[in-house]
Amino acid sequence: MSRTLYDKLVDAHKVCDLPDGDMLIYVDFHIMNEYTSPQAFSGLDAKGLDVWRTEAHLAVVDHVNATRSNEPHDKASKLLIDNLESNCTKHDIAFYGLGDPRQGIEHVVVPEQGLVIPGMLIACGDSHTTTYGAYGALGFGIGTSEVEHVLATQTLRYKRMKTMRVLIDGETAPGVTAKDIIMKVVQVVGAGGANGFAVEFAGSAVRHLDMAGRMTVCNMAVELGARAALIAADEVTEAALQGHSHSGRFAFYGESWHSDPEAVFDNEVAIAGGDIEPLVTWGTSPDQSVPITAHVPVASDYVSPKAKAALARSLNYMGLTEGQSAQSIAIDTAFIGSCTNSRIEDLREAAKILEGRKVAVGVEAIVVPGSAMTRIKAEAEGLRAIFEAAGFEWRPEAGCSMCLAMNDDIAMDGERVASSTNRNFEGRQGRGARTHLMSPAMVAAASVAGHLADVRNFK
Repeated sequence: MSRTLYDKLVDAHKVCDLPDGDMLIYVDFHIMNEYTSPQAFSGLDAKGLDVWRTEAHLAVVDHVNATRSNEPHDKASKLLIDNLESNCTKHDIAFYGLGDPRQGIEHVVVPEQGLVIPGMLIACGDSHTTTYGAYGALGFGIGTSEVEHVLATQTLRYKRMKTMRVLIDGETAPGVTAKDIIMKVVQVVGAGGANGFAVEFAGSAVRHLDMAGRMTVCNMAVELGARAALIAADEVTEAALQGHSHSGRFAFYGESWHSDPEAVFDNEVAIAGGDIEPLVTWGTSPDQSVPITAHVPVASDYVSPKAKAALARSLNYMGLTEGQSAQSIAIDTAFIGSCTNSRIEDLREAAKILEGRKVAVGVEAIVVPGSAMTRIKAEAEGLRAIFEAAGFEWRPEAGCSMCLAMNDDIAMDGERVASSTNRNFEGRQGRGARTHLMSPAMVAAASVAGHLADVRNFK
């Protein structure tokens, strides 16, 4: 029988069916951070349980830590970090803490270390674990009780999802990046439009992406509501697997990690690559975006009272007016970072825009490399010098930083941020903060212009 890539991955990891229709699945690798793991270890201790396969887990520090130095910025953060380290020491789990040369954002560190390959099932207490689908692996976020279950048994209760294929065919125009591709998909499918689905991205525009771009696409599939995102393994995948510290640690044979040609999906969406332009969000949901050459929507664009009310609420929060030109929106801050766009490839693209230019007066610009190894590589390539010459603050420590208001990088009430992150919810970057999502290159362009700007005008 022809099967989708998703079904192959689930079938390969099914331990048994459960009486209620769910199944038990085996987890090849589990990642923890300092924010979502403490209660899980407490649960183990209360039950007198140990970690069953210590070598199949990794813990990193990334959410609450400061990025200006490798010291926790407050007592609460220090407690979380120290607690994770002590639990990892107790259970003999690998721990990449502050000051460790391997430390960084979990979804940057794991591929960088060669800990993901096609065919794996990876779980983590973070929704953007879908990132690993870029490798033809099944990754998804789990809750604290599930973290405890994985630690104790290396298994999870799981319900098979429906499948959706998003085909993006055709050549994309210059200036269009992987971030624009996934933002277009979110715009078309809608936030929550893929609830209950595992989404596979396919088509020539996807196949032509490098691995960093594929990770960006799979990372933001969560904003569709998808709990899994996948891209078939190919020669790009194979090349990305080579030369890392742990390359070859996990191996899966006897299966082709792509959907069979005759596989049937429950839903299909097609988008023409040539229809995609550089996008920016204007509202408070990732699907509220427009091309940088366009304008903020007006009430007459919508039919339902609910949609009109959502428009009014978003515009009120964002401090924008109906029909306002996207490029008229002035910014206060430019931020490049996060598990979506802080890899070396992202920094290179932004640096191309910034070289020989200066950040606009009155704009605070920050860049946070996604890992210590990324930072070192970027500095060796001269990227730090380019960013700093342009007026960006180059952060020496890796972390989630201004992606979410969980550390000391918090935007103020009313502060408008051009951001390479994944979510623009109300309060995401700080109470009252106004977030505009876009690619790293577009963030760089906005930082120079002082307002949202078309990267295609920056030769």
